[in-house]
Amino acid sequence: MSTLEITLDPHAVDVEVNDSAVHFTLADGREISAPLEWFPRLRDASPAQRRKWRLIGKGVGVHWPEIDEDISVATLMREH
Repeated sequence: MSTLEITLDPHAVDVEVNDSAVHFTLADGREISAPLEWFPRLRDASPAQRRKWRLIGKGVGVHWPEIDEDISVATLMREH
């Protein structure tokens, strides 16, 4: 049996926010998410504001300029 070497790359490449959670897609294909309740500014933002995000630090985090919210990949990966 052969094994596949997995290369982990914990940098965000895409983001989606719905009414219950924020979801990050990472460069290595993993998907991580957290409840929107953890991020009140993002929770209270309009759908249009939630769609206006940009990667920061080459994907170590995400910034929503209109609501001044930053979320790092590490924050979503941390156990609460």
